[in-house]
Amino acid sequence: MDILIVGAGGHGKVVLDIIRSAGQHRPVGFLDADPGRIGANIHGLDVLGQINLLPKLKSKARGAIVAIGDNRTRLIYAEKLRQEGFELVSAVHPRATVASTAKLGTSVVVSAGAVVGADAAIEDCVIVNSLAIVEHECHIAKGAHICPAAALAGRVSIGETAFIGLGSRIIQCLSVGRGAVVGAGAVVIADVPDFSTVVGVPARVIKTAPPPQDAATLQLCKN
Repeated sequence: MDILIVGAGGHGKVVLDIIRSAGQHRPVGFLDADPGRIGANIHGLDVLGQINLLPKLKSKARGAIVAIGDNRTRLIYAEKLRQEGFELVSAVHPRATVASTAKLGTSVVVSAGAVVGADAAIEDCVIVNSLAIVEHECHIAKGAHICPAAALAGRVSIGETAFIGLGSRIIQCLSVGRGAVVGAGAVVIADVPDFSTVVGVPARVIKTAPPPQDAATLQLCKN
């Protein structure tokens, strides 16, 4: 299928490489919110324009994937693509290991060396980054990011738009709340509340943020 990649930054380059390595879809162009990138050629693929160009590109591509690092922004653009009638596809690197019983949503990215275990459930717009481990029966809610070399033991639950930092560890059967942040290298041995940030070994809460305003979220669609 011919597809668009929404996001032409660093993560967009990673997604382009995964798609080409997997060989399942054919990328035909990037879209990006930064007007300074429009017209650029990134690894042989042109940046065609901004997200408002979507209606004009339906004859060029039937599918799309969101390649944006910010978790909430990634969800917003995925919904915009759905509204415009594009089929959301996922990108799984051929050197990733995904169990046959694992379930992946749409616009999911699984990078090289990542492992997704038996009966794991990965919802829409999740990033499982390089060398990350999502063990058996884990549930990763939409828009979360499991950073490189992070490891989740069995039956861990990760909330919507949560950020699991580089090289962190989460022991079995715990929950990380919606919008929570687990700092790089942290070892989580207790549940993490919604919208809190934990760091250290063992991980401890250092701050709790209020839930984001819906109006601010919707404003990102206009950018």
